[in-house]
Amino acid sequence: MITKEQALAGREEGIQLPEKHFVNQNNLSAPYPENMQQAMFGLGCFWGAEKQFWQTEGVYITLVGYSAGYTPNPTYQEVCSGMTCHNEVVYVVYNPDKVSYEALLKLFWESHNPTQGMRQGNDRGTQYRSGIYTYSKEQNELALKSKEHYQTILREAALGDITSEIIEATDFYVAEEYHQQYLAKNAGGYCGLGGTGLLYK
Repeated sequence: MITKEQALAGREEGIQLPEKHFVNQNNLSAPYPENMQQAMFGLGCFWGAEKQFWQTEGVYITLVGYSAGYTPNPTYQEVCSGMTCHNEVVYVVYNPDKVSYEALLKLFWESHNPTQGMRQGNDRGTQYRSGIYTYSKEQNELALKSKEHYQTILREAALGDITSEIIEATDFYVAEEYHQQYLAKNAGGYCGLGGTGLLYK
């Protein structure tokens, strides 16, 4: 992991959002319907990660982008260089009356292997690290509680220690349009996600 002083300078202007979600046609830009809440996760390649969440009932929109680093408004190439410290993340807007944050956490833990450090499967680099980025004290507490639960399960199965970072959410920088809902636009696209093979309880 690089330091802030080593990071690329970035730019003031970000990437413009498409108007609609490619899958469900909901508006990608705020304001969102009343009562919506936000969440953010990193679990490897954001193409496959995003699909896990847009398929979940109660999720209003998903966006892929970059967060938890230093460089403002980075490009995909810059993030892949390792010189921004950003992670590939999925930003989720959801209706808590239809899906709980706990359910989103369960999906997070069970959709990837959270013990692999700076990689996920064959994808290697700091941008593929596992992370939960919280927007409230309640989210942070629930994330830490869920980590403890899954760590117990993983240790019992001799599958190692969780390396996922759980930190307060920082700026979310939207990724280029072609990355958004990529696996819906490219049905044969690569998805490097893989769970641990456990049936979690």
